[in-house]
Amino acid sequence: MKTSTNNSQLAYNLFCFIAIVLILYFLKPFIVPLLFAILFSIMMYPVAIYLERKWRFNRIASSLSVVLLLLIIFVGLFTFIGFQIKDVIGKSDLYSERLTELNTEILQYTEDHFGIDKKQLLSDKSLKMENLIKNNFSRISDFVTESGSFLSDIFLVPIYIFFLLLYRKFFVAFVHRAFPKKDNAYLNIILKKIYQTQQNYLSGLSVVMLIVALLNSSGLLLLGIENAFFYGFLGALLLLIPYIGIIVGSLIPALIALITKDSVWYSVGVIGVFAFVQIIEGNFITPKITGSKISVNAFSCILALVIFALLWGIAGMVLALPVTATIKIIFDQIPSLKPYGFLMGEPEKDYLRSTAYNRLAKWKRIRTQKKNTLMQ
Repeated sequence: MKTSTNNSQLAYNLFCFIAIVLILYFLKPFIVPLLFAILFSIMMYPVAIYLERKWRFNRIASSLSVVLLLLIIFVGLFTFIGFQIKDVIGKSDLYSERLTELNTEILQYTEDHFGIDKKQLLSDKSLKMENLIKNNFSRISDFVTESGSFLSDIFLVPIYIFFLLLYRKFFVAFVHRAFPKKDNAYLNIILKKIYQTQQNYLSGLSVVMLIVALLNSSGLLLLGIENAFFYGFLGALLLLIPYIGIIVGSLIPALIALITKDSVWYSVGVIGVFAFVQIIEGNFITPKITGSKISVNAFSCILALVIFALLWGIAGMVLALPVTATIKIIFDQIPSLKPYGFLMGEPEKDYLRSTAYNRLAKWKRIRTQKKNTLMQ
């Protein structure tokens, strides 16, 4: 009887999981911009409070001012990116010519060291630059379409931000009414933890990105890389995508260095600069500014990145960590889900030590206890 109950519970949990995944996938156009709006609302909430308390703005005026401020910031950012991209496109002929030369040099190197006939490689249509682009045009189109859809979703975000800030107390009251059996103080603790975690993560990440952008740009300037500030800030912006973003951010200027410079060591130098900045960011900048990162272990972060990337693409990779951190907080507060919150959290040092080390530590503790007992 007990086995049958456990099987039924397992089947029910599996059904709920599949249903949630399907809902998240099919409702992406609605959920993604709403989640971005929630994150921006949390990040800008202190600004709204400052306007209301210091400048005596009413709720509508403060919410509208926050939305306008965000719009000004994003318009400025996209304008800067647009001018830089225009400059890069203006040099596309030079880049194309240099890529052709590099292709020829690589083929010559292959023929000299591996005995593969260069003419045979050149006769292979699939290896020609224009055919490589044509064969992958569908993938490029898919990426552009996805990016366009992502940008179109952004237009909904300011509207959502305005109403989330305007009706913030109303939504808190809704949470209390939605869970009438739960104590209000208990619900407030969960909401406060979610807010503080997201606020610390988002505000800290913004400062970290600014510092990393300046460090990246300084390193690229010292190497004499073109559009150093653009690639430096682009690399910092890609920190929004954990682990993967820094790799993509370093490869783009490394490729530009390979095209524009006369030595491959400039590309190596670019990767070295980004790796050095990443080490400083992970070990010194982020811990000093944010105190500590969100308490989710690296394995859970990678799983979250893969799952949310499959569900929502690029937007999912950006949202993966904030959403996972919120899920962990909720799991930690619900007794039946605490084991899953524990699994997602950072393991203590004892769990990372070898078995022999743990046995030795246990033996030392027992020995110390016996010694203390004899002394008494």
